[in-house]
Amino acid sequence: MARKALVTRATKETRIRLELNLDGSGQAKIKTGIGFFDHMLNSFARHGFFDLDLEVEGDLYVDGHHTVEDTGIVLGQAIREALSDKAGIKRYGSFLLPMDEVLVLCAIDLSGRPYLNFGAKYATERTGEFENELVREFFYAVSYAAGMNLHIKLVDGTNSHHITEAMFKAFAKALCEAVTVDCRIVGALSTKGTIQ
Repeated sequence: MARKALVTRATKETRIRLELNLDGSGQAKIKTGIGFFDHMLNSFARHGFFDLDLEVEGDLYVDGHHTVEDTGIVLGQAIREALSDKAGIKRYGSFLLPMDEVLVLCAIDLSGRPYLNFGAKYATERTGEFENELVREFFYAVSYAAGMNLHIKLVDGTNSHHITEAMFKAFAKALCEAVTVDCRIVGALSTKGTIQ
């Protein structure tokens, strides 16, 4: 059975519809109104082999904050919903991703306990029109809505575009590993017998 979720969110700041298939092939149809963010989410879908259909209408006349943060919330909710009781999954995933001069580490535990450890500094405030400080906001929102322990560390590198893209790709690869079903695992991979 394919692990899928459809999540919608409507507030005075954003209207979001997101469809996620964890067992996809990397197909993406994304429209957030922020070109660079679309590019990052496309990279996430492609490199994690997730099918992602996303449409966002946000208050971009204010800035990109609500659009990026709320998209993170909805993506996190979709991951949590698609995984259901997490039976049979590896639970842990990690990836060390090189991209040109950049090296990024991402590690995930789908423990049900939210936590973000984000270690990166940017030399610039923006990549194009995208505010680089929103990268942390996005991953914070994903980690808390999904209930995942998420560590993202910039090991080396300077180019802002490369740093963010490497983070999204490393996150995709680590998540792909963590959600993989292993036939040796019966139920949830926990001494407690459950992963909440």
